[in-house]
Amino acid sequence: MVVAGRKKDPPLAADIRSARERIRPYVHRTPVLTCTTLDEMAGCRLFFKPENLQKAGAFKARGATNAVFCLPEELAGHGVATHSSGNHAAALARAARLRGIPAHIVMPENSPEVKKAAVAGYGAEITFCAPTLQAREDALGEVVEKTGAVFIHPYDEPLVIAGQATAALELLEDAGPLDILVAPVGGGGLMSGTCLAAAMKAPATRLVGAEPAGADDAFRSLQAGRLLPSENPRTIADGLLTSLSPLTFSILRKYLECIVTVGEEDIVHAMRLVFERMKLVVEPSAAVALAAVLAGDFRQHGRRVGVILSGGNVEIESLPWCRPAPGPKSG
Repeated sequence: MVVAGRKKDPPLAADIRSARERIRPYVHRTPVLTCTTLDEMAGCRLFFKPENLQKAGAFKARGATNAVFCLPEELAGHGVATHSSGNHAAALARAARLRGIPAHIVMPENSPEVKKAAVAGYGAEITFCAPTLQAREDALGEVVEKTGAVFIHPYDEPLVIAGQATAALELLEDAGPLDILVAPVGGGGLMSGTCLAAAMKAPATRLVGAEPAGADDAFRSLQAGRLLPSENPRTIADGLLTSLSPLTFSILRKYLECIVTVGEEDIVHAMRLVFERMKLVVEPSAAVALAAVLAGDFRQHGRRVGVILSGGNVEIESLPWCRPAPGPKSG
């Protein structure tokens, strides 16, 4: 299987700077937003990076675009492929369309309808599969063998991580010095990029991950000091169901101070606050970062806290406060 990059070493500062220039024509430099009401609730000054306003509705546009436009012509002509529950799929499909190459996307059959529609809207060829990692990988293998497309992993890929790092880099440039920087953790691509951007731009900034309690493999992995797989994850934050990879785990283990886990009610509460107080449409995965700030003891940690809102691809017809939020299954 052909993959986007050959090395699995973390991207360097030069790689992140190159990624920023490469993707500049194709993505938004999203603004930094503040909210006095949420500052008062959190007991600190919050600086939000709203990647829900990004192209394709999520930070994933950054990494996918960087990876696609790094491909040499002889590989790009065969197209790109990936497996994704939604945001990376849409971002990769969009980047492929911008470059004029095919995109082949494997999606779990239970992916949110809004994300299926986005991927189809960008012209990708979608293959649906059972909602298990093994089924996704098997289906992807068949697609790549048939098409010769280049596999671009959603997060276990240095080119993708370098692209994701540009979100935190912009936040640090536009907001000024931050005591703490918080981002959600799923597969770890965004948090890894955030760590590396902070290391090059603001090494004194403390780095905190946010994770659903019902999908806490990153928290458990860092506690154990070894990579632990996700075990029957169950959370409304569907974008955070994936497990860390060896690459992302190595980066988080080196740079991350801690991970704050939050319950389903906390996620829904934070999501609703962003809707009502900031007038922003965010998906549950994005709200996890604010939920962690509200649940954590950030009043003692620092006064200036950066929060990355990772995306806004949510089904409006089924907002979580209109139905019971799912919780972790009992033993």
